[in-house]
Amino acid sequence: MTNALSKLLETRDWLMADGATGTNLFNMGLSSGDAPEFWNETETDKIRTLYRGAVDAGSDIFLTNSFGANASRLKLHDAQDRARELSRLSAEIAREIADSADRPIVVAGSVGPTGDIMQPVGTLSHADAVEMFHETAEGLKEGGADVLWVETISAPEEFRAAAEAFKLADMPWCGTMSFDTAGRTMMGVTSADMVGIVEALENAPLAFGANCGTGASDILRTTLGFRAQGASLPIIAKGNAGIPKYVDGHIHYDGTPELMADYAVMARDSGATIIGGCCGTMPEHLRAMREALETRPRGNAPTLDQIVAALGAFTSEGDGTGDDTAAPKRERRGRRRS
Repeated sequence: MTNALSKLLETRDWLMADGATGTNLFNMGLSSGDAPEFWNETETDKIRTLYRGAVDAGSDIFLTNSFGANASRLKLHDAQDRARELSRLSAEIAREIADSADRPIVVAGSVGPTGDIMQPVGTLSHADAVEMFHETAEGLKEGGADVLWVETISAPEEFRAAAEAFKLADMPWCGTMSFDTAGRTMMGVTSADMVGIVEALENAPLAFGANCGTGASDILRTTLGFRAQGASLPIIAKGNAGIPKYVDGHIHYDGTPELMADYAVMARDSGATIIGGCCGTMPEHLRAMREALETRPRGNAPTLDQIVAALGAFTSEGDGTGDDTAAPKRERRGRRRS
């Protein structure tokens, strides 16, 4: 299998990833609590629309609708034996859309966390985690994914299990963690910690970074943290479209296309090579991001004060690394767009 992502990375100094999966599918009628992976079989036209929306908006990479396609998560829907099948279907549809595009497009097989806590804190063993990730990986490989993409991970043990599983599948991969707890992951990993974890892996990813988390400001601070460690691999930044708010009983993200355009350029200047969006990021956000990346000149890495001025206040005073004195204090007057 050719390594499509490596080829693009060799010829471009930035690539644009896609936006939200869940937000877009909810807008298409997915009900809360339902497994979106079932739509790979029952609502294939809507999944095509999801993928095509990212490609048409300018994404070079888009993720498959397989985030929860592992035995542990699917067990909640009595479908634990369908992980490989649903993963394969997600990639087959993606391959169809990518191959019909007029430019090279990378299909990234999304692999989300198992939803279980690993030993010794929880009950999930390393071997079982590897087995689950391997099953998903094989399905994505069969469906034609170019690269595997583990995302929204919080525990280093789970990240390592995914790396081992992807080696078994003989697939290139990327990996992101979610730094959503005062600059750390839920399990306490900092940006500096993640660089150490990635560099110690026997099966290294093609790129690594952060996704989801809190607002766009916070993920840029994390990206700067990766850069400060002298990370040798390309960095991924895939932040949410602003801050989530409840509006008329639904979650709404307040980031406008203009804000996400500013975010995309600042992510590039902060050291990210692969730039995309996460929750709340729609095709209109992606179009603005692509235009900004193509038309605005590269600049110096932004300071924390510049990030706050452009995107709004951080949700915590520090990024968890101990060097918190330089972080602007949280203010309610941060620039917000709704």
